[in-house]
Amino acid sequence: MIEVGRYNTLKVLRAVDFGLFLDDGNEGILLPKRFVPPGLKPGDEVSVFIYHDSEDRLIATTQRPIGIVGDIVPLKAVTVTNQGAFLDWGLMKDIFVPKSKQLMAMRVGGTYIVKIYIDEQTGRVAATEKIEPFLSNDQLTVKEKEIVDLIVYRRTDIGYVVIINGKHTGVLHFNEIYRNIQVGDIMKGFIKTIREENKIDVALGEPGYNRVGGEAGKILSMLQASGGFLPYHDKSDPDDIYAQFAMSKKTFKMAIGQLFRQKQIEIAENGIRLPGMKKPGKDD
Repeated sequence: MIEVGRYNTLKVLRAVDFGLFLDDGNEGILLPKRFVPPGLKPGDEVSVFIYHDSEDRLIATTQRPIGIVGDIVPLKAVTVTNQGAFLDWGLMKDIFVPKSKQLMAMRVGGTYIVKIYIDEQTGRVAATEKIEPFLSNDQLTVKEKEIVDLIVYRRTDIGYVVIINGKHTGVLHFNEIYRNIQVGDIMKGFIKTIREENKIDVALGEPGYNRVGGEAGKILSMLQASGGFLPYHDKSDPDDIYAQFAMSKKTFKMAIGQLFRQKQIEIAENGIRLPGMKKPGKDD
């Protein structure tokens, strides 16, 4: 059973000048020559993505689209017509968003968060910007401290609404943001709090000291790249810390504390440094 808009593992039936035909239980689905992996021959199996070409024929490709059926992804519009818009999803043929499935008129160059689905009338893969019906917090599939996939959905007065694992929504508050983000960004985060009525607050990175561990490694790498000294410490201005390290002062202090306890850095009055490294300053 061929699943359109998804990956299928199919056996090679026969080779022709312009590619290979793959077994679909009928006459075969063409894998064009430019997408045939070296050495693939009749009898072998290959994982391919199946969709319709411009002549409405099923076609196979070893290209990997940005999303498959069921995924919610940000895609960029490349063509706009009176009937709808075509978005780049990483394949030779762009994916279509009917005008009736758009929230507002799409424009070329704009990035839109859409859900990929199979159009019931045509059987083709299509996309819709109307994703709210597919998102629900009624029955959560996540728990606090769990690492999740996030898509920045829209900006509000308190932060950004994010899509969690393509299923739920949560809020990334402004005081949890320590780098530039914009609608459509994809990132890792974790469930910080689940409040009444299953309202979710999220944060970027990893929870607790796992998060600090990653930032500590970042600071150590920056120290090594700078010659062993950086003029930042626990009394530095939070804005200066953010500008240099893209992290909050609280996270910075926890990270350098961890490095200090592990004897990987020394903390001086004028900054932090690698053990044995001297830097002229008030404490030297």
